[in-house]
Amino acid sequence: MHVRRLITIPIALCAAALAGAYATRNPERRDLDATARQGVAGKFVTLGDGVTHYDVAGPDSGQRVMLVHGFSVPSYIWDSTVTALTGAGFRVARYDHFGRGYSDRPDVRYTADLYDRQLLQLLDSLGWRDPIDLVGLSMGGPVTAEFTARHPERVRSLTLVDPAAGERSAPPFVFRLPLVGPVLWQTIAVPKMADGQLTDFVEPAKWPDWTTRYRKQMQYRGFGRALLSTLRESGGTVLDSVYARVGASGKPTLLLWGKEDSTVAITHADGVRKAIPQAQYHPIDRAGHLPHMERTDVVNPLLITFLRAGSG
Repeated sequence: MHVRRLITIPIALCAAALAGAYATRNPERRDLDATARQGVAGKFVTLGDGVTHYDVAGPDSGQRVMLVHGFSVPSYIWDSTVTALTGAGFRVARYDHFGRGYSDRPDVRYTADLYDRQLLQLLDSLGWRDPIDLVGLSMGGPVTAEFTARHPERVRSLTLVDPAAGERSAPPFVFRLPLVGPVLWQTIAVPKMADGQLTDFVEPAKWPDWTTRYRKQMQYRGFGRALLSTLRESGGTVLDSVYARVGASGKPTLLLWGKEDSTVAITHADGVRKAIPQAQYHPIDRAGHLPHMERTDVVNPLLITFLRAGSG
């Protein structure tokens, strides 16, 4: 009995400490429901896996462009791009991935199938059944590339902005542990995520409200779970093989990459270019992971010229 106590007491103390840390550090305190969405700009549609937050702007007759964001920053990351494209006459849609922004956080596996299904069903709900132009940022790169490979009849062109590339790493072992892993993720990794977004910029001081905007989505339950599931499900995936399917399709492709990207190093561009030999490639000076924000003067003209050429 004495030996059993020596084992049980430390375990109980560790469990209590972990529970206390979870209660104090986990930022998720609210449910994302209709009340939470009151006053939120944009629109909402119920798809097969839950409610999706999206927005559409620009002239009804404009060439249709869908913008797909990355791993965790939701669709507001496209604000300046939407302004430029709608001003140039394009009809532009964007949306929040499940688990991010104001879209639902379903308790499901966040697989490539889920992201593909969300995009396909959103396009159908919009009545966008003719070929469109897809633009994917970071993790939105493999999402849009997978969509292009699976549904080539729905895609006219693909633009990749600093896309996730190479082999996707699984989350550290400690976060993959059953039961304990998700708790540690919510107490160690998730609370640091807002401040971590500033590393995407070469000059983060120019974006003083970036962390504040990001933290808004962190208050809703299911945010961290969705991100961890995404990492778990994609671990070990060789993304260049996904891009090779785009290359084989022959779809017009534009590849933009910030030269000073510390999130997905520009050295990965070689693999993407080899996989998609038809891609027009433009490395962007003085830009990190988000060149479409930091160098609007360079990126927007390149994007608009590419999209207009593809419409002819």
